[in-house]
Amino acid sequence: MSKNISDNSQRKQYFFVVRELVSREIKRKYSRSKLGILWSVLNPLLSMAVLSMIFSTMFSRSIENYPIYYLTGYTIWNLFTNATNTAMTSLVDNKTLLLQVKLPKVIFPVARVYTAFVNFLYSLIAYAIMLIVFKVKPDIHMLWFPVIVAFLLLFCMGVSYILTIAFSFFGDIKHLYSVILTLWMYLSAIFYPVDALPDFAYKVIVLNPIYIFIASARNCMMYGVTPSLGQWLRMVLSAGIAYLIGWFCFKKMQDKIIQKI
Repeated sequence: MSKNISDNSQRKQYFFVVRELVSREIKRKYSRSKLGILWSVLNPLLSMAVLSMIFSTMFSRSIENYPIYYLTGYTIWNLFTNATNTAMTSLVDNKTLLLQVKLPKVIFPVARVYTAFVNFLYSLIAYAIMLIVFKVKPDIHMLWFPVIVAFLLLFCMGVSYILTIAFSFFGDIKHLYSVILTLWMYLSAIFYPVDALPDFAYKVIVLNPIYIFIASARNCMMYGVTPSLGQWLRMVLSAGIAYLIGWFCFKKMQDKIIQKI
């Protein structure tokens, strides 16, 4: 009984630490900004406006409601990149705290992913506004969107664990990852129609897990369609495998991190 009470107390302490870390990250991100969190709303809108002006005429025949098509993909992609990029340096950035206080190392990448999720929630304000502006009617299939995001977060967490370990041992991984992200973005069909691609390119993109999340989100938010069974299976497998591999790598290597950072 006393052990259960002790475990619950410890969990509450860890949740408190995560909340404090998230609060600190958000304050630090917007500390020198006049508009503060409002940028999380404006950023996707500005990006959508620019890309829509460039590509809407090019893809208007093949993509109905292009601004929403792009914005849906952008919000999913932005959550993934923000989560993994920030989580990657979480242990190195908190080296002093790690040395001074005995805390589970997993708290730090978790806090960064959660911070990215909070910023994602703010960006959904802009997304909701655009859905209204472009007259996308509410549909019961939209209820699948939070489920898709939940699997995406699990995928982000797994990738973040791997990147956190890799960066602790090999700092140049940050520059390599930025190059990988650029290629990954172009393979995610964020701003172009995948149906217009040659068969080989289409098959490559369909295997991309981020594209599966984006396509599934578009299905339920834009087209009023439940993601197909194949899409659900690929999302579950991508999220589950990434998380298990990431957690295994993190668990195995976390004790060696202090010596490296």
